[in-house]
Amino acid sequence: MSSFNKVILMGNLTRDPEMRVTPGGLAICKFTVAVNRKFKMQSGEEREEVAFIDVDTFGKQAETISKFFSKGKGILVEGRLKQDKWEDKNTKEKRSKLVVVMESFGFVGGGRGDGPGGDSPGGEESSGGGYDDSAPPARPPPRSAPSSTPPAKRPPPPGDHIDEDVPF
Repeated sequence: MSSFNKVILMGNLTRDPEMRVTPGGLAICKFTVAVNRKFKMQSGEEREEVAFIDVDTFGKQAETISKFFSKGKGILVEGRLKQDKWEDKNTKEKRSKLVVVMESFGFVGGGRGDGPGGDSPGGEESSGGGYDDSAPPARPPPRSAPSSTPPAKRPPPPGDHIDEDVPF
């Protein structure tokens, strides 16, 4: 049987990211994202529930998160679930917890104290775009080679009447 493990979250950091570097030089950054869900009860009363999700990231992305994110900032996280298991030192009970291992992320505006677009890494206002420094430059779509034969004119779909007298 095949399986699928993908998580996409958008929320705000609940505290400043915690970064450390392993003796081997690998950067590890841990942070928590709060995600909200609004819903109506059967009585018509509106409610909101908040989930706090722990996220781990590694390498260059860990360094970037640590540098550009702080408590209250919005973030879009894409990753996978991982189950951490350990034994409680005091009670000797086996414990476990699900965490998200981040694979990619995006900057999201509107975090606490931000303007409508949020802050981009260059200190400029952005429209909530992604991590532009690592993305390849956008390319226009490929053009098809000119054809020597004109394209065939398709008739309009059935029931779609075109009024030729419309001025626009």
